[in-house]
Amino acid sequence: MAEVHPFRGIRYNQDIVGDLANVICPPYDVISPQQQQDYYRRSEYNSVRLEYGVESPEDTSENNKHTRAAVTLRQWLENNTLQADSTPAFYVHEHNFIYQGNRKQRQGLIAWVRLEQWENKVIFPHENTVSGIKSDRLELMRACAATFSPLFGIYEDPGRRVSQLLSVQTKRRPLLQFSDGSESHKVWAVTEPEVVQRTSHFLSPRDVYIADGHHRYETALAYQEERQRSNPSASDDEAFNFVMMTLVSLSDPGLLVLPIHRLVRGIPFQVLAELKSQLALYFDMESVSLSEAVFSDYKGTSIRVLGLEPGNVTELKFRHAISIDEAVPGHYSEAYKRLDVSLVQNLIIEKLIGPLDEVDGITYTHDAKHAQRQVENGEYQLAFLVNPIPVLAIKAISDAGERMPGKSTYFHPKLPTGLVSTRLEGRI
Repeated sequence: MAEVHPFRGIRYNQDIVGDLANVICPPYDVISPQQQQDYYRRSEYNSVRLEYGVESPEDTSENNKHTRAAVTLRQWLENNTLQADSTPAFYVHEHNFIYQGNRKQRQGLIAWVRLEQWENKVIFPHENTVSGIKSDRLELMRACAATFSPLFGIYEDPGRRVSQLLSVQTKRRPLLQFSDGSESHKVWAVTEPEVVQRTSHFLSPRDVYIADGHHRYETALAYQEERQRSNPSASDDEAFNFVMMTLVSLSDPGLLVLPIHRLVRGIPFQVLAELKSQLALYFDMESVSLSEAVFSDYKGTSIRVLGLEPGNVTELKFRHAISIDEAVPGHYSEAYKRLDVSLVQNLIIEKLIGPLDEVDGITYTHDAKHAQRQVENGEYQLAFLVNPIPVLAIKAISDAGERMPGKSTYFHPKLPTGLVSTRLEGRI
């Protein structure tokens, strides 16, 4: 049973920072170096200074991007750039955006969720994680004792009980609202005891599935363990026992999952020359002219490969006569093994292509057009374009205790960093 609580959020003082569109940023993992500089220039108060500070060659253990973030946080709290709400609240976040010409709206509940070990089967992951990223996030958490970006969680909402309860709250005047042109945000603070209690009650029997933020969740678990070791008598209500999360219903019409495509380079010439014949052992193959290929919102049944044949897209359909267990060995369910991303990662990249440079051999993008350009300009030899994974398949694989390869899903758009933050000191 998920334990969900209101909390005293920390929010920007608009009298000081002005337009909130200038001070939010995405989570750290999708910010490129150029974007990082752009956010720094956008405002002296942009959240990137806390979430993903600039490194310097002169950095030391006493003066680095994490310690500078801690100093900035303290200064912004002292001069009221950031202010803590006086009353614990659930925060309803209405996120409006345009995707492929259509306007969409996603409703989320920003709350504290009690941290649970994976084996307790209350919070479920769906992707693998990388240790190096978690160590960086842990350093930031240690320095600041705060969280600036919410994790993205999804849950089942039978009868839309939670969604309807929150929708009533959105009839009131929002606590804050702003737009940056392509996206707009509204936030309401829910503090009425009866509504808070009913929301917690409706959510309590629900499992929560991590949509985005696996690294940050595991970092929060590591931070909790450190804090508990240093203070064994600490109360269960201490803030470090919780993680800030935006919860979105699985049935929300604005819940959009995009695929993440693989770009590959560093393939030896001989391996690349033989790859087509190797693929033919497992897949039925068809070539489609690039001029006829569909790249946007593709919902076919094929894995598409760019770079295998000049001027063409090669479509791969797994052959029914082939044993999926032979193609993708291991103790995985058939549903897992038949995912596009599993076939690409476990069969094509790891088995047929072989070892690649861990740092530079493979990269990821949710933009198929970008993948096409990277292959055409020679930056990468091949691009593997996969189909989006249905959200119910994500739930099913998570329920089975399995994890997809890292970078399998892209929940669009990303939740903003800096909308609401939280300290990891004190109690609920």
